[in-house]
Amino acid sequence: MSNNAISIVGSGHTKFGRLDALNLEDLIVMAAKEALEEAQLPASAVDAIYLGHFNAGLVPDGFAASLAHQTSPDLRFTPATRCENACASGAAAIFSAIHAIQAGEAEVALVVGVEKMTARSTADVTQALASAGYQNNAKESALSFPQVFGVAASQYAERYQDPLEAMAKIAVKNHGNALSNPLAHMHRALDFDMCNTVSDKNPLIADPLRLSDCSLITDGAAALVLTTAEHATSFPHAVAIRGKAQVNDFLPFSDRDLLDFEGPNKAINMALSKASITLEDLNFAEVHDCFTIAELLLYEAMGLTPKGQGHRALDEGIVMRDGRLPVNLSGGLKGKGHPVGATGVSMHAISYRQLTGQAGPMQLDNAQLGLVFNMGGAAVANYATILEAR
Repeated sequence: MSNNAISIVGSGHTKFGRLDALNLEDLIVMAAKEALEEAQLPASAVDAIYLGHFNAGLVPDGFAASLAHQTSPDLRFTPATRCENACASGAAAIFSAIHAIQAGEAEVALVVGVEKMTARSTADVTQALASAGYQNNAKESALSFPQVFGVAASQYAERYQDPLEAMAKIAVKNHGNALSNPLAHMHRALDFDMCNTVSDKNPLIADPLRLSDCSLITDGAAALVLTTAEHATSFPHAVAIRGKAQVNDFLPFSDRDLLDFEGPNKAINMALSKASITLEDLNFAEVHDCFTIAELLLYEAMGLTPKGQGHRALDEGIVMRDGRLPVNLSGGLKGKGHPVGATGVSMHAISYRQLTGQAGPMQLDNAQLGLVFNMGGAAVANYATILEAR
């Protein structure tokens, strides 16, 4: 069964932000119910459930997969599995659902991505996320993820040119895009001078990364309903998964060139090849901007610019809303927020809505093909998906 034989036929998405009144179960149930309602599908029709959830001690729920059953009594006895692959846990859940359908084990799968992060302090969240780094090397295990990507930004400056102005432009772009996304965590425009200047409002977090270069600690959930292409014809809306690829690289970044982003490059190109299209055919992309330097490196990994020239994608307007390939119209992780397990599912849910004309103020004219790229760790777990309007 080809990748084209799987379609997304429903989506759910909570508001992202500091959601003090909602616990993990609430978020899962809200997103799952909306996805089933949007698909006009009874819960009894779901054959399998996949939950993307990182956790790492962020919440006490260590056995969260079956919390999805709280969505409806009709989900009782439905197989449910939690998937974890760091910040790509959401994409891991989607790919697991695709594989189950392709194997004939399910006709309809419900995928939920979720994370509850804001109940913990920033220091606790930073420590939890750092557990996704390589622990068997004292130098690497001592680094937080802001520090890892700070190393990447410093190496970029040494090898190519100072990336800080380009990084500030990415922050401005993505926060500007988030203003059109009612589900985004932050609705505040940031100007270039503020983002490009270290100040009390924009302090250094991990030299040279400033606060404006870092994604938001966020609560939230998103959900999808997936099924076969044949079954998808009976749903109000459907988006085909035209190509997909997963590439995992070495966990220790000392074993590879951190700036090459070889895993993202391979995953994106494999997905494009499987979809039988090129980068020029895409109408938009949602990519993993956990830090602004990551989005800059992804421009180069995608092939939008040569290595060391990612700034051109911004300077030439390529990745802007009215450019040749708008990137992160949702606001990305920078503006929308980054509830770790939910991120990959959120990217697909918002892209599904874009391709079915349901994106509201984010909507492009006649969007037909989109790229989703979700990443776990510093380019370790790499998931790329090509989605097509049907």
